[in-house]
Amino acid sequence: MSSRTLPKVAVLKGGPSAEREVSLVSGRECAAALRGEGYDVTEVDAGPDLVARLQALKPDAVFNALHGRWGEDGCVQGMLEWLRLPYTHSGVLASALAMDKERTKQVYRAAGLPVCESLLAEKAEVMARHVMAPPYVVKPYNEGSSVGVYLVDKGANTPPRLSEDMPGVVMVEAFAPGRELTTTVMGDRALGVTDIVTDGWYDYDAKYKAGGSRHVCPAEIPAEITEACLDYALRAHRALGCRGVSRTDFRWDEDRGLDGLILLETNTQPGMTPTSLSPEHAGLVGLSFGRFCAWMVEDASCDR
Repeated sequence: MSSRTLPKVAVLKGGPSAEREVSLVSGRECAAALRGEGYDVTEVDAGPDLVARLQALKPDAVFNALHGRWGEDGCVQGMLEWLRLPYTHSGVLASALAMDKERTKQVYRAAGLPVCESLLAEKAEVMARHVMAPPYVVKPYNEGSSVGVYLVDKGANTPPRLSEDMPGVVMVEAFAPGRELTTTVMGDRALGVTDIVTDGWYDYDAKYKAGGSRHVCPAEIPAEITEACLDYALRAHRALGCRGVSRTDFRWDEDRGLDGLILLETNTQPGMTPTSLSPEHAGLVGLSFGRFCAWMVEDASCDR
């Protein structure tokens, strides 16, 4: 499909998730880029009236720039399937699987992909005792963008004190030391590898605030690790059943070589902000931000 056959695009942004502010920026940037490519674009802040607004707009395609729960976990995807509106990124099942970090790991393991030890535990239990030997990480099992992540250092005497807004069940994951690497898959092709350099933990601020992190793209790492990241990311994309664009995050302990490379998670709705990673990967293969967004619209469909 092309902009001549899909001239009218609704860009979904915002929404009610913990990642609303990031999604507003992603949506604004993508809408501007698509207008630059000749599309007729309407920006839609996803709220309770979303179905009525889309029925009134009658777009030829929906660009999903939502992040987090409801927009990235299969809910909006199911609604768009029901309305028979072609949309970007992954479908219902892949979105739901990738948003649930424990089920993602089950898929990874079945596909022979390396992951670190993890478990699900009641929030109260996690605050009462160490459910895993430190160092470990505690996080929601169904959020993204490092929302609500707690790092418990080696030798910590007490378990973490989790905030009230953390869910009743959380993921506890063995801390994986090393460098933060990430790879974008576009269709059936892995684009490149970025080494994310920060002064500390790669948290929400490091991801989205200017100066919070530095991206070395392409990553200055051994060819063996680059090839493994590209291979693993494409295998994860396929194993989960992803469509369009996804991004898989890794930790790499360089002291252990290839054995030190593990998958953390796959993002079915990668950030599309000025500090985001996937647009940089698209640039490695000669795609401008506008063409990258246009490709996603051209790839849009139902039954994903």
